[in-house]
Amino acid sequence: MKIHIKSFSIKTLLTGLILAVAPGCSEDWLDPKPLSFYTPENTYNEASGLWAALVACERNMRHEYTGDGSPILTEHIFSEVAVEGTTDKTGPAQDMNLLITPDAQLNHTDFNRIGWYWLEGFKGIKYANTVVSRIDEPQDYESEAERNHILATAYFHRALRYYRLTQQFGNVPLILEEIVSPKLDFFSTDRKVILRKMKEDLEWGEEWIPDGLDRGRVPKGALQHLLIKINLALGDFQDALDVANRLIDQGPYALMTRRFGVDANDPTKNVIWDLHRPENKSLVTNTEAILLVMDRVDTEGNSSGIISMRNAVPFWGSNINTPAGNKGTSDLATAPINLVTTYGRGIGRLRATWYHQSMIWDDENDLRHAPGNWMDMTDLVYNNPGISNNDPYYGKNLQFRNDAGVVLAVDTIRSWFSWPHYKLYVPDPQRIQPQGGPTDWYVFRLAESYLLRSEAKFWLGDLAGAAEDLNAVRTRAGAAPYTPDKINIGTILDERARELYYEEPRKTELTRIARIFAQTGKSAYNGKTYNEADFSRDNFYYDRIMEKTDFYNKGVFTRHGDTYTLSPYHVLWPVPQSSIDGNTQGQINQNEGYSGFENNVPPLTTIEED
Repeated sequence: MKIHIKSFSIKTLLTGLILAVAPGCSEDWLDPKPLSFYTPENTYNEASGLWAALVACERNMRHEYTGDGSPILTEHIFSEVAVEGTTDKTGPAQDMNLLITPDAQLNHTDFNRIGWYWLEGFKGIKYANTVVSRIDEPQDYESEAERNHILATAYFHRALRYYRLTQQFGNVPLILEEIVSPKLDFFSTDRKVILRKMKEDLEWGEEWIPDGLDRGRVPKGALQHLLIKINLALGDFQDALDVANRLIDQGPYALMTRRFGVDANDPTKNVIWDLHRPENKSLVTNTEAILLVMDRVDTEGNSSGIISMRNAVPFWGSNINTPAGNKGTSDLATAPINLVTTYGRGIGRLRATWYHQSMIWDDENDLRHAPGNWMDMTDLVYNNPGISNNDPYYGKNLQFRNDAGVVLAVDTIRSWFSWPHYKLYVPDPQRIQPQGGPTDWYVFRLAESYLLRSEAKFWLGDLAGAAEDLNAVRTRAGAAPYTPDKINIGTILDERARELYYEEPRKTELTRIARIFAQTGKSAYNGKTYNEADFSRDNFYYDRIMEKTDFYNKGVFTRHGDTYTLSPYHVLWPVPQSSIDGNTQGQINQNEGYSGFENNVPPLTTIEED
């Protein structure tokens, strides 16, 4: 695998630096001079240089959420909450059995972003390892605490990437130091060994990272939140609970239960709306935010915004007719009934399933599904200016069928589904037809911490405690609490789907839970038990998706003729073939179900110490 992890230089912006060269009679001007003084040796010999290297980790983290066809969509598409809705071309991740292969296109907005997670995951590890390896080079630390704070932050970023990679791809190469020369002999390491090492690093780092840092930086709460997930992935449920208790009960965080921020005085809104306003996410008064990525109009490396409305709102501007047979909608900002400014120009890449649109909503008082926060297609109106004088349905609410029972949406996959407007709506000053502009975005939020603690208590058999934590999130949204007898992994996953859509890495978490069932042999709510030996052939991940969605393996096809298919082995993604082929002196294993699996060798189970 040619990961090309070499020492790299951070471009540092220096103001007021003047290099004066006095002319003289010597001929030393003939000697070759370096093109830049910002070599690793000159950059990383100060604490500020190492902090600059960690900025690259933060930027790398932000790009999971920003841009058209952002990677977070792939995490949702490989789960039960959504499918790929692009129906006018072959290539998007719909026919998984055909298209998700090691040598397929795995990193393109029109296909999927599996390869992005592999490439950028190891880039993030590279950036973090640069800091880890050079941590003792600076001589200007103010204290041991500053040195350890930097190292603990690097450990966090490395652990975050390895947590994701081990749930997405399983056993992957473990790289713990900066690589300064070409290396072609990587070997896959057992994922448990990797996670144990990440746990060890985070447990050390918890002492050294403070809370109360500037937004966008990694506070202690973020490290603790990640450590909970890693403990759960390892089956260390009591350790997960202990960390969750420190985060929730002893940290400076609290669920937002009162109105706040930019629209606090608008009586038509509510706290759920407030929580997801771009202007409110980074407020000091927002005690629920733990870790955010920062994306502003003037952010370096800005990738044109979150694009959430384009990605995850239906393609309502086309493909919908009136009962009279006319084209009914328009996404022009100049339309007299201007819908596009309010809801954005969606193209339905991320198509919510019926499970997410309807099945999980069991309380009419739930603010997350309330009018104004949640949008159904029938809340929109026919607004095509061309029919304003000749169609009686102009200005009236959309209909799914006419009186004869004919479906009025030409493409029901892409153009007709419900969505969480409160979360996806992001004003877009850069485009006439808004798609979702720059905004800060939650990576970790205390609501998820509560749901993680609920899960830890569930695995430990404390259903009353699990219900209490889940209900803290549920009742904040106005829904009635659950009794302990209602709690199982399905209940917890449902609450995660209500609360964390377009935030959590859904496939990662679903695979983690499927692995826990396989590791423990515990019976799932569906009555089945699983084991690790058959993990890629029989797992909770696949059973959950097949239970909750009506797309895969049921003959559903797109306008372009592609059929939605899925198999149990998709619980793990394929390792890109190019990485395996380029690793000529080592062995990176392929996952079961994909071509090349037959060439695997046992993964490494120990870490070589220098």
